[in-house]
Amino acid sequence: MIWEILPRAGIVPSLFLPPMTTTLQMLVVEAPIYARHMLVTLQEVGIAMIFACGGGVLCGLAIGGAASARQIMLPMFSGLFAVPLVVLYPLFTAWFGIGSESKIIFASVYGFLPTLLGTAAGVQTVDRQFLIVARSLGATRMQKLWHVYLPATLPTVLAAFRLGGALAIVGVVVAEMLTSTAGIGFLISKYRTLLDSPRVYAAVVLVLVLAIAFDGLVQVLERRLGIAQQQSGRSVGKRSVASAVA
Repeated sequence: MIWEILPRAGIVPSLFLPPMTTTLQMLVVEAPIYARHMLVTLQEVGIAMIFACGGGVLCGLAIGGAASARQIMLPMFSGLFAVPLVVLYPLFTAWFGIGSESKIIFASVYGFLPTLLGTAAGVQTVDRQFLIVARSLGATRMQKLWHVYLPATLPTVLAAFRLGGALAIVGVVVAEMLTSTAGIGFLISKYRTLLDSPRVYAAVVLVLVLAIAFDGLVQVLERRLGIAQQQSGRSVGKRSVASAVA
């Protein structure tokens, strides 16, 4: 592979790009250390995704489905999303300390905004006939959100979920690199300071594995919901509302 050939041939200095075999050897030799720090990162990422993805989808459905809330709150969230939140991370450490709490909250906010905006944008594309049927059947607001908006926006919601989850992973790792004593981001920052390139790349490989695993889980979810997605533009909304209100 190119990763192995370039440093071995001296084309790229090993300080900048260590051979792949050396990097993988570090993962094997120091597996307990990487496993311990990976567990910390996984815990922080898992909690952050609950707030970022779960909260973002729910808030996006609620805001996107209400015209008044959409007009008032979407411009505000869009403006916040344009702000590079990394520069605000010192505020998170000042408010919540340098422990896991600041990492989780920072990553939650980092992934929450794109998830909310993507979901709200999908809600605005829902066929209005579904809403007319829902109102004629006397559906409540919660029934509209759960049985009309969510089924009709599944592709958009899953795309927003994928983006929000990926940014939650990035948020945790970046926060660990800035101020932390544990986690994969901490190892990257530590070994970078020591100019230990093989160990730095070993930690980076673990971050890539985590991101790829998350994307794979989303793809599995998409395949399992494939039938619902195919029907979302046709009759799922009407049947869901009819069955819920009946």
